[in-house]
Amino acid sequence: MKRYIIAASMIVMLIASGTQAAEKSGRYALDQDHTHIGFISRHLGVVNVPGHFHVFDGFVKYDGEDLSSLRFELTVEAATLDTNNERRDEHLRSEDFFEVETYPQIVFSATGAEGEGAGKYLVGTLTMKDVTKEIRLPVTVSGPVEDPWGQQRIGMEIRGSINRHDFGVGFDGVGDRTIGDTVRFDVNVQAILQDEE
Repeated sequence: MKRYIIAASMIVMLIASGTQAAEKSGRYALDQDHTHIGFISRHLGVVNVPGHFHVFDGFVKYDGEDLSSLRFELTVEAATLDTNNERRDEHLRSEDFFEVETYPQIVFSATGAEGEGAGKYLVGTLTMKDVTKEIRLPVTVSGPVEDPWGQQRIGMEIRGSINRHDFGVGFDGVGDRTIGDTVRFDVNVQAILQDEE
């Protein structure tokens, strides 16, 4: 009987602590070791070529209850793109594509989220080169949860796509036509609570 009471008490405590974690709100800084900013493009219409950015920064702001209050800022250093082919990467950094010397950063700023169940979307603006456009990106939000070291963490998986020519990424030439117009996002974010509200 004592064991049953102790076990039941522990379950209640775990549920209570989990609820407390979910209610904590504030500003979460990106965990660089557990965040991946990736993209996928199509080559010659027959194979996907993945890539990612090595250097980025940002934050998530979330109150744990109202999804519409979610804020997400992501700044990516365009010159750190990596498709595992240095010659190709240098071309992508050039004036034919990203023009990284003139436009060193890519910025996504989400001003909220909307939707129910699995159909949630981040709503915000994407700035690439000298073009800023409003976009909606499918998102899955996980947490907040408390990790084994007592830190609050939140996760987001962001999938979506853009037409790169809408942002002036490309040139008028045969080489450009070997690359698909649509670029898909493959972004996994984990962030740690820094400033509790």
